[in-house]
Amino acid sequence: MMKVLCLLVLCAWIQIGLGCPIIPYPQKCEVTDDVFVLNDHTQIAGIGTDMGASLQSKLFQLTGITAQEGNSTGANTIRVVLEHASKLPNEAYTIDIKNGGITIKASHEAGLFYGINSFLQIASAAEKNGFRLKGVRIADEPRFGWRGIMIDESRHFFGKDKIKQILDWMAFYKLNRLHWHLTDSQGWRIAIKKYPKLALVGGIGNFSDPFAPVTYYSQKDILEIVAYGKARFIEIVPEIDMPGHAAAAVRAYPEFSGGGSKAHPDFTFNPGKEETYSFLSDILREVDALFPSQMIHIGGDEVHYGNEKWTELPEVASLMKENGLKDLKEVELYFFQRMADSIKNLNNRVLGWDEVVSNDTDVNPIVFWWRHTRPEQLRTALDKKMDIVMCPRAPMYFDYVQDSLQMYGPDYKRFGVNSVERIYDFSPEVYHVSPEEMKHILGIQGNVWTERIKSAQRLDYMLFPRIAALAEACWTQVANKDFDTFKDRVQMHYLLYEKDNVYYFDFLDFRRRSEPMK
Repeated sequence: MMKVLCLLVLCAWIQIGLGCPIIPYPQKCEVTDDVFVLNDHTQIAGIGTDMGASLQSKLFQLTGITAQEGNSTGANTIRVVLEHASKLPNEAYTIDIKNGGITIKASHEAGLFYGINSFLQIASAAEKNGFRLKGVRIADEPRFGWRGIMIDESRHFFGKDKIKQILDWMAFYKLNRLHWHLTDSQGWRIAIKKYPKLALVGGIGNFSDPFAPVTYYSQKDILEIVAYGKARFIEIVPEIDMPGHAAAAVRAYPEFSGGGSKAHPDFTFNPGKEETYSFLSDILREVDALFPSQMIHIGGDEVHYGNEKWTELPEVASLMKENGLKDLKEVELYFFQRMADSIKNLNNRVLGWDEVVSNDTDVNPIVFWWRHTRPEQLRTALDKKMDIVMCPRAPMYFDYVQDSLQMYGPDYKRFGVNSVERIYDFSPEVYHVSPEEMKHILGIQGNVWTERIKSAQRLDYMLFPRIAALAEACWTQVANKDFDTFKDRVQMHYLLYEKDNVYYFDFLDFRRRSEPMK
């Protein structure tokens, strides 16, 4: 009897997976007996809008079907409806697939965009069935507002085309924040007009080769990529690291160096020089002008790696005496408060890694909790009612190995394997976040650090399909998640990856995809 029951449950899940082959899985999906046959005679009502035109173009790219402009009354019609009066949340949408037509509806452009992407996934999955779309009624909205990917381009630079490709896949999976790590010790990747040597000198080299030719984004490039993200409802958030991780910047302008350590030379900016604050504030003003997200991440992490020279700087000694600062931690706090004030004056929200939790200031930054071995940092942030993005190294660092047989990446024996399943299963509740505290959890983010990722092929390998598991962890309510059906759904996307020349890791059969070099 138990075997029969289990088989019935499995069959039910398979039916749901086939009826709703969507990643991330929607909040409500009811499969019906209706069937809609998608073909070249299908019409799209609403094609005069940007959304309708986008659906027509993407449908052709994914399926080869040349749907045409139509009206709202024909039976073989896809209706794209933006209905502000429906009062759905901004990112919510509904899809109704019936014998007589398809309706995709939302009250906001973002929701309609996500509804179209869900429909495109349904359509592409139906190719083997002659594009016979099973009837479904979907009502969907995200669990979290922040659904992010961080890309580090300081350690290795990948360029505009690759970032656009990642933005396309983020949009396909309803991820809506690109945290762009543009500066670090290995390279400065954004042009600053007032200080051109930041890019021209600081942009030389990378993690693998300190003498590699200069690479950076011009301000025109930045604006182009920001607009590309905006068209896909993705906010791009810049990170300008300070006061540590500054070696590339002070290589270009050594007068602002605060020194470093043997392992991390010239690691910091000089917090004792008033000119340092003017220099960095000028940079942030240009960054603010390029990024409309009104958020700037200033790092604030790992300063202790290279601040030992601060004790020898006369400017720091004077700063400590004049302001009654007891130790270097208080110097660091002083620096953070000064730069946070500059960001606030630019009408931007301050973002930082979880080291900033201990900074008792009036800034109230958004905290990116990354040190899973320091749960007390998360607890302190929650107690202080700070807004938090969860990106713990285990399992949300995508430079970590995803299988114990992989060769390149931090030692999995220390942190474990950041497998697709482990990412998929992640939820803030595992860290004892209470229902009341959940309002301070903005969302979840996967971080792609690139010390060990120097080729676009390897970047793909470490990101796909973990990006799909991340999307479901961000979007789908825990009660609706099921890893077995996810495996069925993500396999349908392997062909899409191949069509887009994405070198993915087949976690279901790792022998089919050998690990590329670093």
